[in-house]
Amino acid sequence: MGDNNFVGVGVFLVIGIALPMIFMLIPKLVAPHKPHKEKLTTYECGNETIGPTWVGFKSNYFLYALVFAAFDVETVFLYPWALTFQKLGTFAFVEMFVFILILLVGFWYAWKEGALDWM
Repeated sequence: MGDNNFVGVGVFLVIGIALPMIFMLIPKLVAPHKPHKEKLTTYECGNETIGPTWVGFKSNYFLYALVFAAFDVETVFLYPWALTFQKLGTFAFVEMFVFILILLVGFWYAWKEGALDWM
């Protein structure tokens, strides 16, 4: 009976991998592929582009968003802890202190590496 618990997880894993692959394969097989010179030109809001069309973006914006998302997701863990703080006792307080300390170390590292600098 113990091994049957993992059958559902395995089926879910197989479906979770196969379904996106099938959904990516179907348009490749069904969609028409008729490249044309006009279709392959660079198009921006109905206007012809001025200057180079492939402009590199600074990765700092991506790093800033990544750091924000990481801290935003991690702060979600503060809410349930705050709701049950009185019941959990000293051990939970120490655990949350360590958790926040790890967050601060990550924030300090991101700041030191310049991930939070806009320009």
